[in-house]
Amino acid sequence: MSPEEPTPSRRAFLRACTAAAVGLSAAGCGFVAGADPAAEAAANEPIDVRVDGDLVYFNWADFVAPAVFEGFQREYGVKVVQSNFDSMEGMAAKLNAGNRYDIIFPTAKWAQRLADGGRLRRIDHTRLRNAEAVFGGYDYFADPWYDPGSAHTVPFIMYKTGIGWRRDRLGDLEGSWDDLWNPRAKGRVFVLDDRDEVLGVGALTVGADLNASGSGEIGRVTGKLRSLRPHLRGFSSDSYNNLLNGNADMTQAWSGDMAAMLAQAKDPSVLGFQAPREGTPVNSDCYAIPADAEHPGTAMLFIDYMLRPDNVRRNIEYIGYPMPVAGSEDTYRALVEPFPECLVTQDDLKAGLFFRNGTPEAERARDAAWTEVKAG
Repeated sequence: MSPEEPTPSRRAFLRACTAAAVGLSAAGCGFVAGADPAAEAAANEPIDVRVDGDLVYFNWADFVAPAVFEGFQREYGVKVVQSNFDSMEGMAAKLNAGNRYDIIFPTAKWAQRLADGGRLRRIDHTRLRNAEAVFGGYDYFADPWYDPGSAHTVPFIMYKTGIGWRRDRLGDLEGSWDDLWNPRAKGRVFVLDDRDEVLGVGALTVGADLNASGSGEIGRVTGKLRSLRPHLRGFSSDSYNNLLNGNADMTQAWSGDMAAMLAQAKDPSVLGFQAPREGTPVNSDCYAIPADAEHPGTAMLFIDYMLRPDNVRRNIEYIGYPMPVAGSEDTYRALVEPFPECLVTQDDLKAGLFFRNGTPEAERARDAAWTEVKAG
């Protein structure tokens, strides 16, 4: 592990932001129309890869190793001006309010919304010296569903969703999402405070589509999740601390948070992580440059710097999430040796269990289902 100590739980402050999500879903792509016309016109122009100012950075908190930031600032003589979001809805709200950033990190479905809304610069991969390690090593990302040809994005990290648990309290599990209903853990189970992730559990357990929104399917999903409510202690995205401090015997968890937990656990053998057999949702975060970025050249330099092998290794060891860069696999495999199901493979990506954008009607149906599930 890196000598640097990461802040516990990368997404500990994630909130569902249901009210915000409803408003954004009703708007269709989730971004206000009429962004800066000059920025829209410039979106397709090639970006000169050069220092053109300090880097205004917008991401989840603590997702880049401090040593990597420091090295970038030192090498290029710039400052990294950091801002953080606590949800994708929060990111969208800041962009819609006119806040300007040079580089942002949307998840796959939000990258699609941004690109479709004309809010991202095109990225010419041939101008990035280290891009071949991504697109040559991970052909999935050469033409992902959310951004054809990866025309506006470069993948940053990958992860899957599964179940983390206390082996010292529960022993072995059955390898199923139905383990969340385990009577031995009743009252000490958490699920993520995230609409898609929780509805996804219900969908996978009843054999519905992961992005179910039709009245019949979504009714089956909410019915199944209602039966889980008596087992829950709560909804929380702080899976990291809930397991470590004993609040949880079992929790729905992101694989990267489980990997990061290994550095903090006094005895990792008391913990477990499984990718349930019914299917495990996968996701990826992307590097993206907003259409109105003031320093897109510096943003391109930063992406290329992040893709250098030594920086990939440092960042993987710091954040606990794999980066789809050829040659980094052994670093991550060693990191998650106690939790091998944290590994994300190209087969996992190609299985297609991504959360995807629906029509405004479908998003409203899912918002309503999530409200029902949380209300109990």
